[in-house]
Amino acid sequence: MYTPRVQPFFEDLEKQRHAAKLGMWIFLGSELLFFAGLFAIYAFYRTLYPETFQLGVDHNSKLLGSINTALLILGSTMVASAVNFLRLGQRRIATWLVAATAASGVLYIAIKSTEYGMHFSHGIYPGGVGHFFAENPDPGFPVFFTTYFALTGLHVIHVAIGVALLGWKAWWIRRDRVDPTGAYRLGIVALYWHFVDMIWLFLWPMFYLLGTQR
Repeated sequence: MYTPRVQPFFEDLEKQRHAAKLGMWIFLGSELLFFAGLFAIYAFYRTLYPETFQLGVDHNSKLLGSINTALLILGSTMVASAVNFLRLGQRRIATWLVAATAASGVLYIAIKSTEYGMHFSHGIYPGGVGHFFAENPDPGFPVFFTTYFALTGLHVIHVAIGVALLGWKAWWIRRDRVDPTGAYRLGIVALYWHFVDMIWLFLWPMFYLLGTQR
């Protein structure tokens, strides 16, 4: 049975737990500033090319974007439940919930990759490359799709990191038979996953809902 070991530079487990959570919050704060800058760039260019950005949104699949939204929200619900079950000593249920959350992330990446493939088949590539832009010379289209690929691509990378962390935690809980005092370590990973979901809840309307076809 795994019980967290108090490091020599902490007085007790409670202070160690608090420090670990604070470290994650500081990291997420820096990530939030990073994405906030990208959101500001998107907002600036959307004011320059409002109609073109609306038309660009129409080229994305609202259905696939909405399915991915549901997957991420479901994943957040499951990992939050896993933390609670681990605190209650229900290790087996927690393991399955964490693994299911990781699986929802894998499915998200698969759907997003499929959508990227659809764009590529229509001649839409990052940087305004492809026959789509030759057929649609409006200067707003390269800007829209470059911001689209940049923001959603960075988000996919964050999801992939989250999937790896969740898979590792599921294996850790099962292998080490983690007791309730170790639940805070899973909670830290859950915080990261909630952040990834929060970013997507901004990207979803930006790139899927704010088009001409509402």
